Amino acid sequence: MVVLPGEATEERPATPAALEGTAVEATALDATAPEAMAPETAAPETPATGSRLLRTALGLLLAASLLAAAHQVRPTPYGDHFTAHARVEHATAPEHATAPRLRTHGATVEAYDGRTGELRWTHAREGRRPLTVLPARGEAITLWDDGLVTDTARGAVRWHRALPDAAGLLAAHGGAGVLRALDRGMLAVVTPERITAYRIADGDLRWVLPARRGCAFEPARGMRHGTVLLVAQPCPESAWTAQLIAVDDLGRITPHRTPLGNERHSPEHPHTGKVVAPPR
Repeated sequence: MVVLPGEATEERPATPAALEGTAVEATALDATAPEAMAPETAAPETPATGSRLLRTALGLLLAASLLAAAHQVRPTPYGDHFTAHARVEHATAPEHATAPRLRTHGATVEAYDGRTGELRWTHAREGRRPLTVLPARGEAITLWDDGLVTDTARGAVRWHRALPDAAGLLAAHGGAGVLRALDRGMLAVVTPERITAYRIADGDLRWVLPARRGCAFEPARGMRHGTVLLVAQPCPESAWTAQLIAVDDLGRITPHRTPLGNERHSPEHPHTGKVVAPPR
C-alpha cells in the first residue's frame, strides 16, 4: 500500500461536540425510563419539619398567655382597689335596701351591714387617702385628697368626678362641707369658686353656680334647711343678703325659674339639659 503525502491518517480524540451529542442521546434515552414517567410526589415530612411546627405553635401559645396576663395586671385608671366581703343587697329601689354604715380607716373606706355589723366592702386608691365620706341613698360618696369624688354602690365603684382647682382648698381645709346631699338624688360639691351639682344615680353634671365676682363660697359654713342648702358667700362691702346663697336640686332658688328635669332620661322626661347658673 502506497501512502501519499497529506493522506496520512491518525487517531484524533473525540471533539466536544461529539461528546455532547453522546450525552444528549444518553439523556434522551434515560428520560424514557419508567422512573422518569412517574408523577411527582410531595416529599414526606421529616422529623425536623414537625419539630419546627411544634415550636412555632408553642411560641404562639406562650405569647397569647403573656398578653392575657398583662391585660389582667394592668393598673386601673384611678388606682381603685375594691373588695367585696359580703353579699350586697339588690333591692328594686334604693330606699328598700339597708343603708350600710360607713367609716374611713386610714387609707380605706369601709362599709358595714346596718343590721348585722358584717363588713360588706372596702375601697382604697393607690397612694390616696379619703378625706370624707357621705352616705346618700344607700351609697357611699367619697372625697379623696387629690380632689377626686367617687360613688360606690351595690358592690362596685360606679363613677369618678374630678374637682378643678381643689388642691389648695383640700390641703388647707380638708374636705369639711365639700360634699352636700340635696333632694331628689342630687349631690352638691361646694368649693370656693363654684357649687357643682351631680346626679347621684350616674354622676351626670346637672348645674354649676359660680361664686360672685370678688366673693368665694365657704364650704364649711353651710347647712340644710328642709330641701334647701344654705351656703355662706362672704363678699366685702356687700349687704348680708348677698352673702348667703340658697340652692336646691334645681340650682339657685330664684323666682320663676325653669325646672331642669334632673331625673334620669326616660320617655317621661325626654329633656334633661344642663345649665350654668349665672353668678349672683
